[in-house]
Amino acid sequence: MKIAIVGSGNMGGSLGKIWAKAGYPVTFSYSRDENKLHQLAALAGENATVGTAAEAVSQSDVVMLAVWVPALEEVLLKAGSLDGKIVITCVSGLRPDFTGETIGLATDLKISVAETIQKAAPKAKVVEAFNTTFAEILASDSRQFGSDRPSIFYCGDDAQAKEVVAELIEVCGYEAVDAGNLIIARSLETLATAWVQFAAASHLFPNLALKTLRR
Repeated sequence: MKIAIVGSGNMGGSLGKIWAKAGYPVTFSYSRDENKLHQLAALAGENATVGTAAEAVSQSDVVMLAVWVPALEEVLLKAGSLDGKIVITCVSGLRPDFTGETIGLATDLKISVAETIQKAAPKAKVVEAFNTTFAEILASDSRQFGSDRPSIFYCGDDAQAKEVVAELIEVCGYEAVDAGNLIIARSLETLATAWVQFAAASHLFPNLALKTLRR
């Protein structure tokens, strides 16, 4: 299973390194700094390569979209066809300073960003995941919080795609929690916004994680 990282910033870069070191072929793409892509690939090891967004997507089975909303339209154009691909999105609508939602976007704000991506690429298998954790946690040596393993919620409409995403979540050291169909992304993105803003306002960012408890 080959993975394209489209948006190789802190979040995408950290995920790509984890997956490459776990044995998945990973292609890093779409960074403001071309040198950073090569540095990421070198740090990730022999399973990592570098390419354009179109090259990364065409060669991969899974596409990890990790960009800010304002870059989304450009990214989707550069990525090319997503038909048949499993597309994981943690695309954030937050402003970079976490003060609120980005506004003035050329998208239907009545639906989630994940649903917007699904509308733009109707033959892709879109799954929302990784928007309730922080890049700093992913970049650390372990995702463990003492004896606790944090949870990651994910949602999507394709059962097989969700199984693949659950596997990739578990590989990262999280408990994968199925939140339902893609429409639930509306709630997950709202939860992610509240979670990030709480972490920043409480001055506990980034040393926080969510965990699902069961009785």
